[in-house]
Formats: sequence, structure tokens, C-alpha cells
Amino acid sequence: MMACTRSCLELRPVVFSMIGRQFSKSTEICASRPHAKYFPANGTTMLPPETFAGKTAFITGGGTGLGKGMATILSRLGAQTVITSRRIDVLEKAAEEIQKETNNKVLPVAADVRDAEAVASAVDACVSEFGLPNIIINNAAGNFISPSERLSPNAWKTIIDIVLNGSATVTLDIGKRLIEAKQGAAFLSITTVYAETGSGFVVPSAAAKAGVNAMTKSLAAEWGRYGLRFNCIAPGPIETKGAFSRLDPTGAFKEIMMDHITVGRLGEVNELANLATYLVSDYSNWMTGEVIDFDGGETVGRSGEFNDLKKVTPEQWDMMEKMIRSTKGS
Repeated sequence: MMACTRSCLELRPVVFSMIGRQFSKSTEICASRPHAKYFPANGTTMLPPETFAGKTAFITGGGTGLGKGMATILSRLGAQTVITSRRIDVLEKAAEEIQKETNNKVLPVAADVRDAEAVASAVDACVSEFGLPNIIINNAAGNFISPSERLSPNAWKTIIDIVLNGSATVTLDIGKRLIEAKQGAAFLSITTVYAETGSGFVVPSAAAKAGVNAMTKSLAAEWGRYGLRFNCIAPGPIETKGAFSRLDPTGAFKEIMMDHITVGRLGEVNELANLATYLVSDYSNWMTGEVIDFDGGETVGRSGEFNDLKKVTPEQWDMMEKMIRSTKGS
């Protein structure tokens, strides 16, 4: 056993040299992975019609991307919806598009989550129009790639203020009102898979999202007695215009990322929106304090030391098996 283990370690430079050549070739010619056909995205709305009839959802970052996708499905399923972000023009356009499809009212309210007074005013607008929300989704985010040695104090503060402090401001403002009114609700925050593992080049985001995960678990423990549930979705790569323009400005990183996603493709907005609606629905009332990785297997695909052996061809395996067998007993 020791001889085999030693010989395997000795073979690693050879094996990973072959993998490197195989990887270079595959990234040049393969824009998608053939096995992705076994895992097609299902854009059908998962929950039954009227699941959220009579309920109100409050969504930050609701005018574009994931936020708009979640707002659309919630509205489609009967919810009255409030969407917030900094840009009222973007919100108004999104609200008009969603209402046209669903015939349910969507209220656009401009608010910067970094500004506690603006958040309070947005919540006031929600209460005035619909009452206190039953569903609160912290989706507003900020992120960009940068070597950490290039980060300014303001760059760090901006991300922390949007992601961690903004989520806390929204959660505490609405949570206190719900407790006073004796009304239950479901909170959901959108974080990221690297909040648990850490990641270079997005350190402010990793730190902020890790804080949101901790806040979620902590409030699930403390505020369950008030009828409040808290969960997180930690998505892997889901291509949206705003996020990818800052995280993959050249488009080259997407192909490298794809090689670690075990289902062979990026996620889609509707897939995350279906999971989100389940988590804020009464179907998941026994779930709280959870952070759910939703990443197409990216985390497990990156974590195993020998996972890159999947690039070795059958012919290369035949060669390596002969090499390994030849070392037995040495």
C-alpha cells in the first residue's frame, strides 16, 4: 500500500502535465460540456398558481437580474410585490414588464440599502400600499474582481455597506415592525458559495456574504419565536449582465469556470427563482437557518484534490495503470 501510494504521488507531475495539455485543448474547442444535455434548465414555474395570493414580497435589487427574476415568479404566483434599488427608471421599467405579464401590482420604490432612512421610507411605502411584507428578499449586492492589494478603503467599505450592512438594515427595520405587529414572515438572502470557503480577488464580497450567512443563522435561532424564518441561497455562476460585466469583463473566465461545474453549464435565473419561491413559501415552513449551495456542483467540482483527473482519456488511464502496476512491490 505504501509503495502504491508513493508511486501514485511520483506519477502526479506526469498525470497533471497530461491534464494540462488536455485542458488547454478542451477550452479551445468546447464552448459547452456534452453531458449538460442530461441537466437541462426547466423554466416552468414550479409552485401551483396562487401560492402567494394575498401575500406581499419586498425585494431589494429587484429591478434587474436575479431580483427581477424572483419578483416575476412571485408576482406570477399571486404576490403583491415591492421592488427596490437605487435607480427608479430601471425599477419602473421592470415593474411595468412584470405587471403586464402577471396582472398583479408591482410597486417600484427607489432606495439605497446603505441609507437607513431611505430603507425606512421604502418600507413605509410598502406598508402604505400593501401592508407589512410576508416575504423579504435581500438581493441587493455589489462586487467586482480586484487584487486585494489594489483595494482602497472606500472600495472595501462600499461592498460591505451594500451587502452586509444593507441586508442588516432591511432585515432589522422590517423585522422589528413584524415583531411589533405579531406577524410572521419568511426572509431570504442571496449570498454566494465562496462565503463559506473564501476566495481571492473578491475578498470584500466574501467577507460581507459570510456575514450575511452568519446573520441568517443567528436570527433564525433568535427570532423563530416571533414567527420569522431565515434562509440563504448561495448561488454559483448564473450569468446576468450586471454581475458578469464586473466579474468576467473579458468573457474568458466563464469557460474556465464551466470546467468545474459538474452538470456542465451555467445556472439560469428561473432556476434560482424557483428555489427562492419554494424557500419563502409555506411548503418550506420547517426550514430555517439554512444556507443552500445552488451551484451546479461547482463547489464539489473544485474541492477534490484529484478532481482534475476527469480530463484524463481512457488511453491515458491505460498508460497510467501500466505505470502504477509496474511499481508494485518496489
